[in-house]
Amino acid sequence: MKVNYNMKSKQKKEDSVVIPEIKITKRKRIIFLGSEATPFIATGGLADVLGSLPKELAKNKSLDISVILPLYSSICTEHRVNFKFLTSFNVSLSWRYQYVGVFFYKYEGVNFYFIDNEYYFKREGSIYGQYDDGERFAFFSKASLDTISRLDIYPDILHCNDWQTASAIIYLKGMYYEDEKFRRIKTIFTIHNIEYQGKFGMHTYDDLFGFIPNIKNYIEYNGCINIMKGAIEMTDLVSTVSPTYAEEIKYEYYAHGLEKIINRNSQKLCGILNGIDFDYYNPESDKCLFKNYSFSDLNGKAVCKKELQKMLSLPVREDVPIIAIISRLVSHKGLDLITQVLESLLSQDVQVIVLGKGETSYENYFTHISHIYQGKCMAIIAYNQDLSRKIYSGADMFLMPSKSEPCGLAQMIASRYGTIPIVRETGGLNDSIKAYTGNSGNGFTFKNYNAHDMLYVLNQAIKTFYDKKAWTDVQKRAMTTDFSWKNQAEKYLELYSKCF
Repeated sequence: MKVNYNMKSKQKKEDSVVIPEIKITKRKRIIFLGSEATPFIATGGLADVLGSLPKELAKNKSLDISVILPLYSSICTEHRVNFKFLTSFNVSLSWRYQYVGVFFYKYEGVNFYFIDNEYYFKREGSIYGQYDDGERFAFFSKASLDTISRLDIYPDILHCNDWQTASAIIYLKGMYYEDEKFRRIKTIFTIHNIEYQGKFGMHTYDDLFGFIPNIKNYIEYNGCINIMKGAIEMTDLVSTVSPTYAEEIKYEYYAHGLEKIINRNSQKLCGILNGIDFDYYNPESDKCLFKNYSFSDLNGKAVCKKELQKMLSLPVREDVPIIAIISRLVSHKGLDLITQVLESLLSQDVQVIVLGKGETSYENYFTHISHIYQGKCMAIIAYNQDLSRKIYSGADMFLMPSKSEPCGLAQMIASRYGTIPIVRETGGLNDSIKAYTGNSGNGFTFKNYNAHDMLYVLNQAIKTFYDKKAWTDVQKRAMTTDFSWKNQAEKYLELYSKCF
């Protein structure tokens, strides 16, 4: 695709190294753009991906890996004190002329660059949901491109993630493209959740984003600006966070209005399942646990269960299954299925633990149920990383009946801790958890979005729990399933090689 723009930039320097197993003759630079990344700032799965995938790729010395992030005021001092100031300049955004400060931090082999602007990023509350998110992330996207030019770090691939950085692809392809150094950059756009697309009124086209007139057809959709749609149309390749989700978003039920755009660009679409950081989520060394353990010695898991029950004022019983729900309490996580049958489930000899925050109606419901069923159900309405680890390690089963789930990491984390996932066969849940048959499988699954189908599978899991030999077998299968980033990073290398 060729689109006119006007901007100048500096010359890029290239090194020469060979990437193993892929026929590439020069060292390649990949820059990720994202709105969050662990350990600096995290609200969801995107942060885990941008904290883990670049780190895994950086182990390959044939690659130069960088991540560009906003410098939020909520980034903790522990890391901020290590940031080094590099430069400052101003960036134009339509009629605005805004300050950009650039800070640098080398962390676990990855070059992290932080874009500073206190007006946009020194905010109280969540990093999302501000009244001017469109302007904030348009600024970040444009400032990131100008940082690339200022620092002379032109990448071979610019890897953008979700709508917050989608406009970087639009600016690159539409306004920076006549500059040879920018024109050589290939782009990959990853959809972590197609529900959030970056929709804005058409009046923002010039006044806010400052897009040039001749790219309007790429960006306009259903009478408004759609930033994600623009990135899908203009990028070189599109990826999603699981193979099943890549197929699902071709259909209206999952695509939130973008199914026509996805199908029109299906030739550049692929799905790669996310992984988890096996060092970070490790029952053998996790300091949050009451006692460490491994798949070959599960005695510590029994201690974790006992201490969790004590901590949450549940009867200390080894012979009762603990079913855990750790989730954002929102409808697409399948909570309407849970509310339909939870009391029926609690009529059995089980204990249920709920941890999460979200929609008020669900918060109130689980709080109410935990009061009625004291000693059988405990709801903690909070985000609490330490407690979540204690629940992952102390519970027996992990319930995740999502209506849609692009990838999901919780089922992988639960598996790592020997807590058996019970999931609906959608998105990454379908790709990561396979039904236990006695000879294969690492969890329990159901297909239809139906509360009683879910309850039936829960009962299968409970029955298996009382067969100690079978339960130990499925626990070890879950714990030894390879959800590490190593294999997934290799799949990303294969994807990148299409651009080299």
